[in-house]
Amino acid sequence: MQHAPLALFGLNATRELALLVAHRLEVELGPHEEREFEDGEHKARPLQDVRGHDVFVLHALHGDNDQSANDKLCRLLFFCGAVRDAGAARVTAVVPYLCYARKDRRTKPHDPIATRYVAALFEAVGIDRVIVSEVHNLAAFENAFRCPVWHIDSAPLIAEHFASQAHAEPMVVVSPDAGGAKRAEQFRQELEHQAGREIGNAIIEKFRSGGVVSGGLLAGDVRGKTVVVIDDLISTGGTLLRAATTCRAAGAAKVMAAATHGLFIGGAQELFAAPSIDGIVVANTVPPFRAPRSVAAARLTVLDASESIARAIAVCHEGR
Repeated sequence: MQHAPLALFGLNATRELALLVAHRLEVELGPHEEREFEDGEHKARPLQDVRGHDVFVLHALHGDNDQSANDKLCRLLFFCGAVRDAGAARVTAVVPYLCYARKDRRTKPHDPIATRYVAALFEAVGIDRVIVSEVHNLAAFENAFRCPVWHIDSAPLIAEHFASQAHAEPMVVVSPDAGGAKRAEQFRQELEHQAGREIGNAIIEKFRSGGVVSGGLLAGDVRGKTVVVIDDLISTGGTLLRAATTCRAAGAAKVMAAATHGLFIGGAQELFAAPSIDGIVVANTVPPFRAPRSVAAARLTVLDASESIARAIAVCHEGR
């Protein structure tokens, strides 16, 4: 079967990760232009011919010091639209971190379902497929899009990091709330497979109302064991810190926090300083630029997700 030529672009704000993915694929990043205008508007366009190409555009949609999540979303949409207008055979948005993925349902009357609106924007500019790493709610993500989607599960990557430790000492995987129980169980099974020994599981009670989090009941045995508290992302770090404190109080020997996306907003400073947490593991889907440098070097491990992203691109391109 003859495939259309592959073209990979990485917008400037995610260029470091895009270069790693390009190296894995053994291709060059496509040249492009991003131009700023005085009133805050911008323009992005490919600087190579993409007619008839299978185009992949990599851009993570987290806010940073220069661009908000909304700015990055707009840039991605406009660039993909320009590629489509330039005659690309197929356009795939590769989004290591998808903004608004947490707002996937109504929790109060008249709430927006932002995940579905973002999906409609992707489809409106002619994006054919979407590749995303570790979304907040997989079922909601898949149901929001009408175009094909590809979800990259981060469990194998994070489990590989903990496998040798799990082989040497008793370990328990803990979900910090009921909503993450399925993710934690999938990770536990992967870790058990890679470590070649039984891994325990536990879950912590959590209620949220009016922005106030309550509940602290722990279901599971963590006494004398190493605990890995697993989540999809770390925002302020409050959920993980609460979980770690609960596990320590229940006799855990060591507590590690792990997530795919490290946003580290606001109270994340307290997370890094907390004596109840021995280490934090995240992937490079979001650069840890907000992590305090004074303690991050000793307590933060950043895993490279470029191989799994490159593999997803290759499989999609080859139609496997």
